[in-house]
Amino acid sequence: MSNRPVSRESETGRRAGAAGWHATAAFWCVLVCALTLLLGYLNKARCAGGPFESSGRSLKFDVIKDSSVCYSDIQYLWLGRGIDEHVFPYVSGGITADGYLTGGAVEYPVLSGLFMWAGALGADNDAMFLFDTALLLAPFALLTAWMLGRMAGRAAFLWAAGPPLVLYAFHNWELPVVCTAVAAFYVMTALTRYSLRARGIAAAVLLGVGFCLKLYPGIFVLPLMIYVLLGEQDEYPSEERRFDVSGAVSVALAAIGTVVAINLPFAVAGYDGWRASITFQQLRQADITTNSIWYWGLRPMFDASEHGEQAFQDLVSTISPLLILVSFGLAVWLGCRRYLATGGFPWIGVSGAMLCGFLLFHKVHSPQYTLWLIPFLVLLRVRWPLIAVYLLADAAIGIGVFRYFYALGSGYPAEVEENIVLFGVWGRAALLVVFFFVFLWAEPRVRGFGAARREFVELYPFNALAGIARDTTSAPVPGR
Repeated sequence: MSNRPVSRESETGRRAGAAGWHATAAFWCVLVCALTLLLGYLNKARCAGGPFESSGRSLKFDVIKDSSVCYSDIQYLWLGRGIDEHVFPYVSGGITADGYLTGGAVEYPVLSGLFMWAGALGADNDAMFLFDTALLLAPFALLTAWMLGRMAGRAAFLWAAGPPLVLYAFHNWELPVVCTAVAAFYVMTALTRYSLRARGIAAAVLLGVGFCLKLYPGIFVLPLMIYVLLGEQDEYPSEERRFDVSGAVSVALAAIGTVVAINLPFAVAGYDGWRASITFQQLRQADITTNSIWYWGLRPMFDASEHGEQAFQDLVSTISPLLILVSFGLAVWLGCRRYLATGGFPWIGVSGAMLCGFLLFHKVHSPQYTLWLIPFLVLLRVRWPLIAVYLLADAAIGIGVFRYFYALGSGYPAEVEENIVLFGVWGRAALLVVFFFVFLWAEPRVRGFGAARREFVELYPFNALAGIARDTTSAPVPGR
């Protein structure tokens, strides 16, 4: 190997070759993603279709939704939220003392509520609602595939052709929020002709929109602020680098302003209905449907009485948010440690680690949340065997939990199904712990994330995991 420095011309040629390679990957990712979405729709559509009840509910839905593993929240929520009556969400809604939503209120932030309402406009039964909603959501998955392909090359096929998209694309309304998060990464990574502050503000707006869809992109605003504050990493970090305080403040204000602008009309038009979605989530308990470590790990330590149940829920309601905040603080601290070691703050990696902490410790861990995590597995160099094990554990939840519900409801022995679910819960939890640290130290699959090719093992909190962060199995970039 030559030790001669790489010329500007050869570096430009290498980057042009990589860009062409990624453009080709993006094209094929979109095509493959379209086929995967079709499979995802056909999977859920097995539960839908005539004959229908007078309410528009498919008669077979309640019969086969668990046994055939075709349940979706989309089809389920055709009833009970005013969707079948085409009630505009939030404005006339509310929540009862025992936690039941009324009058068009839904449990999700306002933009997801609008998607739910829009998907039902031309529907008079749950099958039409599922189909129209799939048409509404699919473009967001395709755009996500394109952006990931442009940024990460063929690693984006993990999104476009992975089992999670078949299982969860049309399980709930996740595709738009994933798209907004990936779009924020894309703005920061690909649109480098604009200043860091301008990109940071645009990304913050996208994250604010994502917050109004499913909340979780809002946690990425903090690492984005720190990234803008510290500045992008040069090849050799300057001793004279200045902190961009006004840029970081602008990022925060852009995110907050976006959230306020989107939510304010709903809060003014119908405060009770708008507030009901927040109250619903506050009242939600860790139970058998939430797939969390709390139910499977902590609940057996309490007795089965009403008092024991209340004590369990009170404890989870206290320690769950505390541990989430601790995980956020740890992620930011380790990100700053990496900045001191390399000169680059890994805001994408810190965001991914924060998401891992949230998924691990939140009292609800729905199967479709895997779609939130997949972009980080695409954008950061994580070893493929780890990803494969995580997907296996995820499938144990995404498939096994419904077979478990079917066995319980049918009176059949459920030991096998329960063990599959336990494997999924604890396997997924263990991998989230690993990913938390891997994301913080993994190099990106594309330039522009502020990652340095420097030795950092001495700062790694768990040296045994240090090698995991280096993925040597990814595709070489043409021209390299």
